[in-house]
Amino acid sequence: MYIVIEGQDGTGKSTQAKLLKDYFEKQGKKVVVMDEPDGDLKQAHDIHDLILVRGKDYNMEPMTNVLLFTAARYELWRKIAEPTLRVGGVVISARNWWSTLAYQGYGEGVSRSKIIKITHESLPERYYKPDHGFILTVSDEIREKRQSGRGKSKETFELKPDDFQQRVNHAYLKIATEFNVKTLDASGTIEEVFKSIITSLQLPLNG
Repeated sequence: MYIVIEGQDGTGKSTQAKLLKDYFEKQGKKVVVMDEPDGDLKQAHDIHDLILVRGKDYNMEPMTNVLLFTAARYELWRKIAEPTLRVGGVVISARNWWSTLAYQGYGEGVSRSKIIKITHESLPERYYKPDHGFILTVSDEIREKRQSGRGKSKETFELKPDDFQQRVNHAYLKIATEFNVKTLDASGTIEEVFKSIITSLQLPLNG
């Protein structure tokens, strides 16, 4: 099973991915979590660091970000996801190429058709057609409050101005419609959001 949890920064994607991992592991399943473009893979982590940590100093071209993100997800897919799916395991991804469509397409102005073309030419159909996909949504006020309380330095795109963040928020709603992705209100407690995800997956709450 391949599950994608998407959304703007501060919506709780990584937290929900970890809870889902625990849920499926209790059922005895092999589970991996990919936090694109990072993950349990050094080369992917290095690309994450290049774009999201050092990127604010390099001021890289938007198209460069598209290519680097695609390279990271290709490595993660081939080395982490595919082997897990082959043995009947569960792959949970916090973000996938929809993030690039939102941030680099709608946010930074890269041609969305070009992003789609690059993704489809670089990765197999299984990648961009998850079994289940969710986009978590919160208000700007809640998102900003969560980010300010995370106790870490903001990454490259978190430092972008309000108009950029608004374009990204709007993008996710468009992506949800265009690619038939279910949106979930993530403004509640961690437990409430997790319950919504489990219910949407049509799984028993007690695991």
